[in-house]
Amino acid sequence: MTGVTNVIGQSPDLAAEGKSHLLEKSILPVRFDQRTIGFFGFIAMWVGMAVIIATFQLGAGGVSGLPLSTVIITILLANMALGIVMTLTADIGTEHGLSFAVYLRAPFGVFGTHLPAVSRGIVAALWFGIQTYLGALALNGIVEYLTGFNNWFVWYAAFAIVQVINTAMGIRAVEVLASIAAPAIIGISVWMYFMLDNLAVAQGLNIWTFQGTGQVSVLALFIANMSFWSALAVDIPNLTRYLRTQSGARSFMRRNRNVFVAQFIALPFTQAWIALIGAASFIAAGDWNPVTVIQQQGQGASLIVLLVMVILAQWSTNNSANLIPAALTFVNAAAPRLSYAYGIVLAGIIGTLAMPWLILDNLFTFLGYYGALLSAVGGIIVADYYVVRRRRLNVPALYSADGQYRFMAGVNPAAMIAWILGGGLALYFLTYAYVVGFGAAFVIYLILMKIWILPRYPQAEIDSGFSDNYLATSVGLDWVHEGNGEFVRRPPGETATATAGKADA
Repeated sequence: MTGVTNVIGQSPDLAAEGKSHLLEKSILPVRFDQRTIGFFGFIAMWVGMAVIIATFQLGAGGVSGLPLSTVIITILLANMALGIVMTLTADIGTEHGLSFAVYLRAPFGVFGTHLPAVSRGIVAALWFGIQTYLGALALNGIVEYLTGFNNWFVWYAAFAIVQVINTAMGIRAVEVLASIAAPAIIGISVWMYFMLDNLAVAQGLNIWTFQGTGQVSVLALFIANMSFWSALAVDIPNLTRYLRTQSGARSFMRRNRNVFVAQFIALPFTQAWIALIGAASFIAAGDWNPVTVIQQQGQGASLIVLLVMVILAQWSTNNSANLIPAALTFVNAAAPRLSYAYGIVLAGIIGTLAMPWLILDNLFTFLGYYGALLSAVGGIIVADYYVVRRRRLNVPALYSADGQYRFMAGVNPAAMIAWILGGGLALYFLTYAYVVGFGAAFVIYLILMKIWILPRYPQAEIDSGFSDNYLATSVGLDWVHEGNGEFVRRPPGETATATAGKADA
């Protein structure tokens, strides 16, 4: 076939294209011509994602027992540490163009992927409900101030529908919204800081010298902040597979250069800044939620501007961090019957019906438990991708029910055991959940793979001596589904005529 650089394999179960339970166009590898998120677009996404209600609580909780400067430095460093994990998992997207749930077929098996993936999807859908509820309250505040009409549930339903439609329009629509929201969020948050600082000064308080009387551990705050982002640390390939990268970049730094600024500057500094505002709110008014505090103080244009920031923050976060991950995990589980657009709708329905106002009453318990479980998944991913497979993947086999990733009836028991034990230890040592869960699952998975699974279930990319035939971006090639279950690797310039479907029109 003209232009075919390397036909790695054919998946027999895909011969009846469109009927395979492992194939749907939105979960095919993303090609270079589909990678539309640029340097500033990815930064804008992270700025929006960092402005969520729990970030205010992190800052307020920390300053209740620690100096504000210590809290800010701790949160900054914790995000930088987590940035290492995020950048490692991000390479799955930039190298192979794969989504989180499809990649999980390698360590967990083609059926085993569903339990951790759908678990993550449900959590993302619940977060969608939480963020939508907060945005609806802000919308209701604006409308009530202007017209006197007060019914937050109307805006809850309307806001959910608008976000679902926006996300279903594709990754470009998500990036455009983020580029609009990010500068507005930064500008309004600066105004919030000075307003809260003035409120504190009026009461004779200095937010930078305030000393709380609570008992707060720096280490506990550090690890809690890592758990905070444990979900996105594992499923960041859902976004980075759309990130522009340099074809043929063998260097990890060059291949992921658009990831670094977002993960090591945009996220840590925005998170620390928003936590600072939560801390200032706690110091000035005894309330961790600055939106409530300023809403009580503000009026007119200042009140509307504040609430607009809340809406933009919830909206941009829901698009990138909640609806996309949830939809892709649901599509992975229900392909080909469930398309990407319907996956978005399903995620929206689950989140909207979950009564998120009840979750908010126990937000940090919610964060702690799911963060513990997902930390173990992160350990398994890093161990599998970097140590076991050395970044090589037999991508065609990921879409084959009878291929090498079938393991034991479609499940890799090594990953399941590592997840259960690592997640269980993380739950037991909840204060240190992320470190315990990640580390334990990493070690357990490697041991079980070496002594049990690999001798029984050959893995082509490993048995080849880690051949470059199982790389993509590093060697200047795209993974392309040609139809009828056949995958090839093509140079980016030759993919325009390929038959693979796009997730983003």
